[in-house]
Amino acid sequence: MDQYAVVGNPIAHSKSPSIHAHFAQQTGQQMVYSTLLGDEVGFEAQVRDFFSKGGKGLNVTVPFKERAFAMCDILSKRAKQAGAVNTLLMGKNGDLFGDNTDGVGMVRDITQNHGQSLKDKRILLIGAGGAVRGVLEPLLNEQPESVTIANRTVEKAQALAEHFDCLASSFEALQGDFDVIINGTSASLSGHLPPLKDELIGQQTWCYDMMYGKERTIFLQWAYERGATGADGLGMLVGQAAESFYLWRQVRPETASLVDEMRQQMKAAD
Repeated sequence: MDQYAVVGNPIAHSKSPSIHAHFAQQTGQQMVYSTLLGDEVGFEAQVRDFFSKGGKGLNVTVPFKERAFAMCDILSKRAKQAGAVNTLLMGKNGDLFGDNTDGVGMVRDITQNHGQSLKDKRILLIGAGGAVRGVLEPLLNEQPESVTIANRTVEKAQALAEHFDCLASSFEALQGDFDVIINGTSASLSGHLPPLKDELIGQQTWCYDMMYGKERTIFLQWAYERGATGADGLGMLVGQAAESFYLWRQVRPETASLVDEMRQQMKAAD
């Protein structure tokens, strides 16, 4: 049986094993997917050990994505742009290949599962950390009119904007409304909201939070109270997993039904 795993620390909470088990059943693939508690000191040795024992592929999560990037012999274009890797596979000649599927997972969720076009749209991206860096290239590939990165530390936003040739702003300097607002900070997990002006939301604004939870996130609450609609990042989680699955197995699973099923399970667990 082909072996796959997700490595991170902490890792027990990961939904990846159940997601990939669902994909395997859906597509008739014979594989086992488990969790691997990442060793802060010996992460690189763990990865090499996994593949030396015949492992076929690894997902990488916090806090090891940059270290996985540094280990790779070959990197995809989107991994190079992201500066981080969440998917590893071993080539036939023993080269370690790294990719980043976070951005394409998010874009597919927005465009396919939620039917939102990003072409010619004015997009506001909140945050300037690894999550935002990981989605910028796939987002720009959708040919929006503009992408503005807003961050509390504006220098971080400016550094990203220069690298990806888009715009940067402080929260205070943002003006007018946007077609799409994407929250790429983890603030929603702690119940905090970035300092967003009401005027950022117009009549047609659609909002997306990369975070997700049983209830609507505080960012989406803010958006809905001001007349916007939107979605959380559960579909991004499933979408990035589907892209990893495709890289490993060359079969693309359907995701919308699994997102719905997971949403129902989260509500039932209350």
